[in-house]
Amino acid sequence: MWYREFSPNSFLKNYVQCYFVCETDTAVFTEDKVFATGFIEIMFNLGTDGPQQLINGDLINQPDVQLWGQTIQPFTFTSFGKHSMFGIRFFTHTAACFFNERIEEFNDQVIDFKDIGGKETVLLHAKLWEAKSLDRRIELVEEFLLQRLSLSANKFSRLGLVNSVMHDLSKDDFFENMHSVASRYGITSRYLQNIFLNYSGLSPNLFSKIARFQKSLHLVAGKDLSLTTIAHRCGYFDQSHFIKDFKFFTGSAPSRFSPESSTDLFVALHN
Repeated sequence: MWYREFSPNSFLKNYVQCYFVCETDTAVFTEDKVFATGFIEIMFNLGTDGPQQLINGDLINQPDVQLWGQTIQPFTFTSFGKHSMFGIRFFTHTAACFFNERIEEFNDQVIDFKDIGGKETVLLHAKLWEAKSLDRRIELVEEFLLQRLSLSANKFSRLGLVNSVMHDLSKDDFFENMHSVASRYGITSRYLQNIFLNYSGLSPNLFSKIARFQKSLHLVAGKDLSLTTIAHRCGYFDQSHFIKDFKFFTGSAPSRFSPESSTDLFVALHN
């Protein structure tokens, strides 16, 4: 598998974490565990046969353009095919700026993005197929994103506030309750909950849990530290709290977790 990430240009750096390309030279079988990352992604299939998911023993063609919402519950995505995917990974709180739909409606789902994006998405997919270079594909995607952003930018005036709160919640030493966080920003905890959900599809508490989990996931995969040390480094109250959250997000105890079960994690560890 060949995987690379690319930085967005200019203005979109505030909204897009990266673009990525994932390709295989031959048709491959994958049984991939998908865990909570806090990110929403759009993936364009640019391969000849595309990924096909195995469902009850049958090969089922997947959508050419997939919207992956916030993953909360772990699930296994089993597929077969010669993959050539171009993806967009948004920051936790920025994907909502490109959609009219409520972002939490996408949680724990892989959706045909053409049903949401309409004819503009169909046209973009065709242009990406015809593009001769990666630079041209990035250019086409950015034109598409800027157009969608221009139609909804006025609805997201609190983006800076949500960004600041997320920065606070991601700190290893964060132990405040939501009421004190809201008071610091001069808003009510109810308002904080609402805007957080509107921008990210997650509650503040759930976002904080996912942020801690992601840090612990990579440390567990590294297999160099004790569970007590990992719990301390990731801001858990104690080891039992860490194990409980880890099992919720992976379905496995950290002592029994296999990094090879997740393509994303395997790629991260070997790059």
